[in-house]
Amino acid sequence: MKNKLTFFALGFFAFAVIVLFIHATVDSSNSYFPFIKSNAKQENLALPIQNAYAVKIPAKVSFAGEDVPLDDPEVRERLDRELTVNSYWQSSTIIMLKRANRFLPTIEKVLKEEGVPDDFKYLCMAESSLDNVVSPAGAAGFWQFMKATGTQYGLLINSEVDERYNLEKATRAACKYLRDAKDKSGSWTAAAASYNMGLAGVNKQQTLQGETAYYHLLLNTETSRYVQRIVALKIIHQNQKDYGFYLNQEDLYPELKSTTQQVTGAVNWVSFAKENNTSYKLLRIYNPWIRDYSLANKEKRTYDVKVPA
Repeated sequence: MKNKLTFFALGFFAFAVIVLFIHATVDSSNSYFPFIKSNAKQENLALPIQNAYAVKIPAKVSFAGEDVPLDDPEVRERLDRELTVNSYWQSSTIIMLKRANRFLPTIEKVLKEEGVPDDFKYLCMAESSLDNVVSPAGAAGFWQFMKATGTQYGLLINSEVDERYNLEKATRAACKYLRDAKDKSGSWTAAAASYNMGLAGVNKQQTLQGETAYYHLLLNTETSRYVQRIVALKIIHQNQKDYGFYLNQEDLYPELKSTTQQVTGAVNWVSFAKENNTSYKLLRIYNPWIRDYSLANKEKRTYDVKVPA
C-alpha cells in the first residue's frame, strides 16, 4: 500500500510538472490571455489588438550619395523615431506607397533630366504624401511651394492657372531651388533641410555655429526631424516587407494614361472636355493646375493639356 501511494504521488508530481511546462511554453494567448480578458473586462480596459516590434535600422544609410552618420547616437535616434512613426502610421504610409506607383515615374524622369539626385523624390513624399494638399500657410501641390517662391522659380500662379499643381513643372521648379540651395549650403543634405527651414535660415545657422555639414548643426526640432523623415521614407519604400508593408502589383494605383493637346488661346474647359469625349471632372483630375471653368489666357501661353485616353 505504501509503495502504491508513493507511486501515485510521483505520478501526480510528474503530471503537475508537465502541465506547468506546457503553460510556460505555449503562446501567451493560450495561457494567460483568458485571465487578461477577464481582468480587462472587470477593469473596463482595452485589449491589445496587435504586436509591436522595434524597427531595424540598416547597417549603412545614405541620402543623395551622402552617408548618414549612424555612429552618432543623436542622429541614429532621430532616424529610429521617424522609421518607427512612419512604419506604425500604416494608413498614411500604405496610401503613399500606392500613390508612388502612379507619380514617381514622372518625378524620377524630371530629377534625372535636371541633374538632381533621385533620392529627392522622397522629399516630395515627405512634403505632401504625393497629394495636392494645401498647408495652413498656403503652400500648395506635391512640392508645397509658397506662392512667392513658386513665382520666383518660374511657376504661373493666378485664379485660372496654378502650376504648383502641375507635377512636371513643379518638379522642375523644385530642382532649380535644390540646385541653388546645394550651391549655397554646401551639400545635398543641407539643401534638403533648407527646403523646410529656408535657405537663409540654414545659412544663418551655418555661420553662427561655424559648421557647414548638416549633421553637425543644431537646428529646430521640425527641421531636424524633416531630413530624417525623408531618409526613413526612402528606407521603407525600398524595403517595404521589412517594415510590414505587403503590396501586390494590383494594389498599386496605376499611372493615368492620356494623350496631350496644346491650347494656345482662350478656352472654356467644360466645352473642351465634351469635345474630347470626357468630363470636366476628369479633365481637372488629369490637369489639376486648371483652377477655373475657363481660361482667358491673357499671357498668350501654350498649355499642354492631358486628355484621358
